[in-house]
Amino acid sequence: MAGIASMGIKLNYKTKTVTTLTEIANVMDVPEIGGKPEKIDVTVLTDTLKKSIFGVKDMGDLEFTLLFDNSTETSNYRVLKALEVAKTLVSFEISYPDGTKQAFDAYINVSMNAAKVNEAITFKMSCALQSEITTTNPTP
Repeated sequence: MAGIASMGIKLNYKTKTVTTLTEIANVMDVPEIGGKPEKIDVTVLTDTLKKSIFGVKDMGDLEFTLLFDNSTETSNYRVLKALEVAKTLVSFEISYPDGTKQAFDAYINVSMNAAKVNEAITFKMSCALQSEITTTNPTP
């Protein structure tokens, strides 16, 4: 396969009380998944070249943009805001159209984006990672 389009990417979640994966509606973008490890200097006085090793990887916060919907009890904004307020640890799974999945646990913060003339109202969900990101490859 030469590539795949982003159409069909889904963001699902579960918690200790919501134990089956549930799709979060109206996700507009998925952040970059990865990170760059910090470098630890291991240069000694006899070296003629600076040397380093990799340390802890800092992935920062993962930020998703979603279309704002607060119309019902199960609307994306209302559900995510309640998880933030309750300080709930959330298990997320991103599923890609080819069957690849990435999973992680995070605490979330929800904030409204700026509103502009002639644009949709959106909000941001920031995820403070509490686990490694695990990738499940698609089955052939």
